[in-house]
Amino acid sequence: MTTLDPQSGVGRLALRDAEAVIREAVEAGTLERAQAEALAASARDPQVFEALLEAAHESKLRGKGKVVTVSKNIFIPLTNMCRNRCNYCTFAKTPDNPAVHNFELAEVGEAVAGGVKTGCIEALFCLGDKPEIAYRFHRDWLAERDYRTTTDWIVEACDVALEGGMLPHTNAGILDQEEMARLRVNNASLGLMLESTSQRLREKGGPHFHAPDKDPARRLRMHEEAGELRIPFTSGLLLGIGETDEERVDTLLAIRDIQATYGHIQEVIVQPFHPKPDTKMHDVQPIDDRDVAMWVAMARLILGPEMNIQAPPNLAPEVLEMLLRSGLNDWGGVSPVTVDFINPEAPWPALRELRDRTEAAGQLLRERLPVYPNYIEAGRDWFDDAVFDALPRFMDAKGFAKNTTGSDVEAA
Repeated sequence: MTTLDPQSGVGRLALRDAEAVIREAVEAGTLERAQAEALAASARDPQVFEALLEAAHESKLRGKGKVVTVSKNIFIPLTNMCRNRCNYCTFAKTPDNPAVHNFELAEVGEAVAGGVKTGCIEALFCLGDKPEIAYRFHRDWLAERDYRTTTDWIVEACDVALEGGMLPHTNAGILDQEEMARLRVNNASLGLMLESTSQRLREKGGPHFHAPDKDPARRLRMHEEAGELRIPFTSGLLLGIGETDEERVDTLLAIRDIQATYGHIQEVIVQPFHPKPDTKMHDVQPIDDRDVAMWVAMARLILGPEMNIQAPPNLAPEVLEMLLRSGLNDWGGVSPVTVDFINPEAPWPALRELRDRTEAAGQLLRERLPVYPNYIEAGRDWFDDAVFDALPRFMDAKGFAKNTTGSDVEAA
């Protein structure tokens, strides 16, 4: 039996029908569009919500066992200039802002040395999209250092990290295939949050109206080109910027389709938007923690038991136990050294606390590299020689980090 949701027009499922859809999704290892939309419309019913989480956790156990992973990292915001002006962002700065900063290579080296001393493996490079297009200041800064583009600079920064004893993972916004090929030489993986396939969010008044690099077609194309290059790749869904449930389902299905074609999507992040002061979206109601757990569970059922599903623990710190029941198997990068520069108001949990809470929930925390063990096991085809040859310095026999954050356990 179904009833019509007055907002979306999608039929809500009665509990018995929702349970049948959920059971079928677990057995099939996937969830199709019509069923996903109906389940999303129904999942705010407490009984359906609990059934959804239980099923997503069962799917996770089938694909990943009891292991939940974390990457011990440092966060290097190579530049906080960006040509996009998203309505919710406080990371991006303009050249006249005293907080604007570009990392010199010596600073990168210092950050890497600090990360190595604290046992970090991943050097996460995160920066705004192509600031040289928008700002003469940045073009001049690059030219003074004999760089033609920001990518030239990123490549050298990643060389510093790799030579200094860490594995780079770069999220530099939109890159073309040639730029990704250059970064493949010294990166263990690359990433770009798909965020949303909704073109509506780019319309006048929308959060991405002044953000040309948030065009869904452009972001999907980069995902596909990374697949053609066989680069282990991180994608994700951003929750709470004005998208509908149907658009969230569409985003997850788009990621699933790309993964089915190329096999390179190593993880999918389900990330809630945090409203921030001094932005156009400062008064937007934050997404409810239960909705975060709901969409982690939806991602698990849509993307299947083998996908790595991540939820950042600093963005929903009060409900880690609920998230652990929702089908996630990864906490993402957690740093003992640097803050989350995208969400600086949200401190990382201590790794000991993360381990204790994960294990209290009956699961086992393992530290990983910025690339997952299945890609390492698949072999050299997924990496440039310099990265592939470096991996054994950091990993154990199963492709996890040599020094685990939690118990030294066998992957289930």
